Amino acid sequence: MSGYRTQSEDTDPRAERVLIEGYRRMSPWEKARCVSELSRACEDLARVGILLRHPDATEEEMRLRLASLTLDRETMVRVFSWDPEEKGY
Repeated sequence: MSGYRTQSEDTDPRAERVLIEGYRRMSPWEKARCVSELSRACEDLARVGILLRHPDATEEEMRLRLASLTLDRETMVRVFSWDPEEKGY
């Protein structure tokens, strides 16, 4: 693999090869499970961030603030009557 560059500068090419081979051996179901678990972890981290910024947020407010992290402002205002620029994220 001469001239091969890893996806990240601080990753050893041998380590990346092991990782890629591991992904290749996974079934589609296993890959889907990994993606689902990573998505859930990201959502959990986002929730923690919201709670740190807004410790008294209700569950409904949490859902709106979480949605505002992935939806554009126009959609948030039109669909939920929630302006993240006004109320914060």
